[in-house]
Amino acid sequence: MKRNLFLDSLVILGILGGLAGCKQPTPGPDPETDLPEWYYTGGKLGTTTNTSSMTFRQPTPATENAGLGNMFAQGDQIAEKDFVTNETGRQHGLGPVYVRSSCQHCHPNYSHGTSVPEGTYDAAHVGNGTLLVVINPQTQAYVPWLAGMPQLFGAAPFKAPLDPDQITVTWKTATDEHGNKFADGETYELRYPEVTMPNTAVYVYNQGYRDPDGLLESEGYEVKLENTIGVYGSGLLDAIPDQDIIDQYAKEAADGKLKNGLNPAFWNGSFQTSGYYKNDPTWGPKRFTYALTRGPIMDAAGANAIWNITNVTRSDRKYHYLDLNGTIYAEYASKDPEVQAKFGTEEEIYNYLTSKELPAEMSDDEFTQVMVWHRGLAVPAARNVTDPQVLKGKELFSQIGCDYCHRPTWTTGPDEVRDPNNFPVTASMPRYPNQKIWPYTDMVQHKLCMENDIRTGWCRTTPLWGRGLHKKATGDAYEARMHDTRARNVIEAIMWHGYSSESDAYWPTQQFYQLNKEDRDAIVAFINAI
Repeated sequence: MKRNLFLDSLVILGILGGLAGCKQPTPGPDPETDLPEWYYTGGKLGTTTNTSSMTFRQPTPATENAGLGNMFAQGDQIAEKDFVTNETGRQHGLGPVYVRSSCQHCHPNYSHGTSVPEGTYDAAHVGNGTLLVVINPQTQAYVPWLAGMPQLFGAAPFKAPLDPDQITVTWKTATDEHGNKFADGETYELRYPEVTMPNTAVYVYNQGYRDPDGLLESEGYEVKLENTIGVYGSGLLDAIPDQDIIDQYAKEAADGKLKNGLNPAFWNGSFQTSGYYKNDPTWGPKRFTYALTRGPIMDAAGANAIWNITNVTRSDRKYHYLDLNGTIYAEYASKDPEVQAKFGTEEEIYNYLTSKELPAEMSDDEFTQVMVWHRGLAVPAARNVTDPQVLKGKELFSQIGCDYCHRPTWTTGPDEVRDPNNFPVTASMPRYPNQKIWPYTDMVQHKLCMENDIRTGWCRTTPLWGRGLHKKATGDAYEARMHDTRARNVIEAIMWHGYSSESDAYWPTQQFYQLNKEDRDAIVAFINAI
C-alpha cells in the first residue's frame, strides 16, 4: 500500500508547529507543599483526587496500598449489580420481599439519593434513595406491621408488603419569619414533602389484619421520607476514636449552646451507651444513620443494608427482614390462597418466613468483598482550595458558627476494626490510622424543628464532604440536600436550619441572613468546594 506523502507532511508540520507554538504548561501546585491540609478531606490515606462523575466510586490509597484492589473491585460489582431471585449463582436470593434490588438503586454512583419529584412515589427508579418511614405520630415509633424500611416489592409468589404505586408525594411551600427574602431583595424558596398512603396500600390490611392501636384502620399513621446519604468515607468515620466522640458530647453538654440540649438516649448527665440494637449495646457511641442506630461499620448501615434491603441471607443472618413485629407478614402471607397455590401449605409458608436457620445465600467471601468496598471508598479532595471566594467562605463559615455542629476536622486513631457480630472478616479491611480528616460533622444529633420534621426530630449532623459533587455524580436536577431532599441548593438548606426559633442552628442561620450577597455566595462556594 502506498503512503500518502501529502498527509504525512501535514502531520509532521502540525507536530512541529505545535511544538514551536505551545508554551510550556505553568507548573501546578506541589501537592506536598502548596495545597492546604484541608484539601485532603480524608487524609492522605482516604482521599481521591478524581473529582469526575465517578468520584464517589474510587478506592482509597489505603485500600490499594494494602493490596485489596481486587477485593474492592469484586465488592464494587456486588454493590452495582442487581440481586436476583434465582436460587443459585452469584447475587442470588433476592426476596421473598425486598426494598430495592441493588445498592445503586438508592445510591446512584454511590452518592446520596436523588431529588424526589412531585407525584407517585417511583420506587423502581434507579436513584430514588428516599425511603419511606411509617410511624405512630403519638410515639414516633415505627408501626409494627411494616419493617422500619418497608419493603416495596415481592418475589413471586410472595406479594409486596406495601404497594408504592398507591403512594403520592406532594411538595408544600413554607414561609419563614423573613418572608423568604434577604434584606437585599434576593428571594429563596422553602419546600417540604407530604406523603399520602391509603391503608389499601398495605398488604396485610387487605388480607384482614387489624391494628390493635387502630392506626391502620383509621389511617392515623404518618408517612415521612428519609433520603440515603453517600456511602463514601464511612471507613474514615469508623476510625474516629470512641473517646473523642464522647468528649464531643461532653463539650456540647457543658457549653449550653444548644437550645434542645442533647438526645437523652445518648447523654443524660453523662454519656449513655444506647442499646438500640441488642447485638451492640456496649460498643461505645453510635455513628451511622440519621437516628444514630448503628455503631461500628461492620454492623452499620452498609453491612445491614446488603441484608435487609435485599433480604439476601448470609452466615451471620440466616433469617428474613419482614416487619417490626416479626410475624405479622408471615401470618397473613401464609394464609393467602394465591401464595399457597405456588409455595405450599400454610405451615410451610409460615415456617419458611419465620425461620432463623435459612441457608446462607451470600457467601462469607462475598460479604468480605462488600465490606472491603464499603470501608474502602474514598472521599473526594476539596476543590478550588486557592480560590479567594472559597477561602473567604471558609472563614465566614467559621465566623457565623456553622462549624459548631459541622465540626471541620477529626483525627483517626489506631483504627482497630471491630465487629459486634464477630464475623471473621475484619483482618481484610482497609485501615486509616492517624489521619486528619475533614468531614464537617460533630457526629452528634441536633434538632432543627422544621415543618414536617424528621422522625423524633433528632438528626445526626450530616457530613458535608463531597456533597457539592452530587449533581455531577448523579445527573440530578437539584442538590437534594437535607434528610428528605427538601433543599434543592445550599441556600435552601441553610435557611431551613433557621426556620424555627427553636432550632439548634437558629443563631448561625440568622448570622447568615444578615450577610450581604457577596458573603453569602462565598459561603455557598465553600460548602460546594468541600
